[in-house]
Amino acid sequence: MFRGAASRLPRALRPLGSSSFRPRLFSSNRPPSPFAAITNFRDRPSFAPLSSSSLASYPSTKLTTLPNGIRVATEEGPSPTATVGVYIEGGSRYETAQNNGVAHFLEHMTFKGTGRRTREDLEQEVENMGAHLNAYTSREHTVYYVNTFKEHVPWSMDILGDILQNSKIDPTDINHERDVILREMQEVDGQLDEVIFDRLHETAFRNCSLGRTILGSVDNIRTITQQQIKEYVATHYTAPRLVIAGAGGVSHDELVKLAQKHFGNVPRTAPNGKTPYSDPAVFTGSDIRIRNDEMELAHVAIGFPLVGWSDPDCFPLMLIQTLLGSWDKNMHGGIHSSSWLVSNVAKNGWAERFSTFNTLYSDTGLFGVYGVVQPTACNNFIYAVLRSLSILSHGVDSDALEQAKTMMKLNLLAHLDGSSMICEDIGRQQLTYRRRLHPTEMIERVDAIDANAIRSTAQRFFWDRDFALAAIGPIYELPDYNWIRARTYLDRF
Repeated sequence: MFRGAASRLPRALRPLGSSSFRPRLFSSNRPPSPFAAITNFRDRPSFAPLSSSSLASYPSTKLTTLPNGIRVATEEGPSPTATVGVYIEGGSRYETAQNNGVAHFLEHMTFKGTGRRTREDLEQEVENMGAHLNAYTSREHTVYYVNTFKEHVPWSMDILGDILQNSKIDPTDINHERDVILREMQEVDGQLDEVIFDRLHETAFRNCSLGRTILGSVDNIRTITQQQIKEYVATHYTAPRLVIAGAGGVSHDELVKLAQKHFGNVPRTAPNGKTPYSDPAVFTGSDIRIRNDEMELAHVAIGFPLVGWSDPDCFPLMLIQTLLGSWDKNMHGGIHSSSWLVSNVAKNGWAERFSTFNTLYSDTGLFGVYGVVQPTACNNFIYAVLRSLSILSHGVDSDALEQAKTMMKLNLLAHLDGSSMICEDIGRQQLTYRRRLHPTEMIERVDAIDANAIRSTAQRFFWDRDFALAAIGPIYELPDYNWIRARTYLDRF
């Protein structure tokens, strides 16, 4: 199955604790392992790598760095299928206001043909192999991957090397693709859960590249040039910013040889002499409200700023996400949930559904709750969210904590079901952590979280803190910013 230019990662492939694929600001002086450089934070377990003995009975991730700096990481398994992908440190965060949208536009262009293959040839090859070729662009990453039979791994690497290095980027195709992307933008605008998170980023990171959309502005889509696209490739598609990952029926030694063959000529530094654009993510406590009383339900998202993937509180935050939970009235259960937020929203009918999100980037992030809320319950819903966070700032029930830890460990393992999931996990972690956190290590870190870790993490990020809010629909009963801000330090339950 051939699928190209997907602007959003399929939800099934999104990493735990992220709403859109997820993650890193360029730095030329990064340590080999961010976790190894972090010491204990408030006397909690550090993120230094655990002993190898705890991982001995599980498949290991092998890593080789090519002479030009590309990292090749694999986890071999007995599967008859394999997934190989190229993970690139590039996305909308590395764009300026003038070329915002170019990373996603480039993703479209890579499937339009190369010097060796026309677009029709490319599609036919993929169909004949029974393979799945796809791509996605996020705020910090761009990914191209192939899922196929293990004997077709050499062909997959040839395809990936060809489209990433030899795409024609023809002006005629660029002009045709403008309309395709504009139609895609209209489709995204019809998905309010996507719109609300774009607006949340826009207000949280005002005047920062992280606050811009992945698709770019309409004006940019209509005016992006061949030169801008080629310049973006030359600047960002350099060897140290690329990871080649493989999982399933793939041999590490074979993939290293194939990577050297097809990607060995990728330059270590940008041929145009430019460095990737980057600006710090500056959080602004603020809100965006779009009132439309003709809508049946209100869409509301509230988010608090975080400090990035490599922070010691990363795992407690994931567990808090599990403790708060998610709920949909069309799904059975909820009223007797151990989550105070779930049980009260379900019992009182304040929302049709809600979900807790934990979106992390290299140096920042957003943690919060998004709900599709009854118009007359906006006040109650927001209060319930803030009260839940305040409760965790004071303590957590031991039974609820153990239940959440069990659920989180199950989710971590279920997420790694299949070569595509594992390949995604390897590639993303190599970009964000510079190493692979094996599931065994992650489970041990979850087990090490205690009530004090939850309490101190909640106090650090949610207690008496500024937030960002985005709301669309009949929001006439949604309290103003100051009212909500005053409830971030509730001391009565």
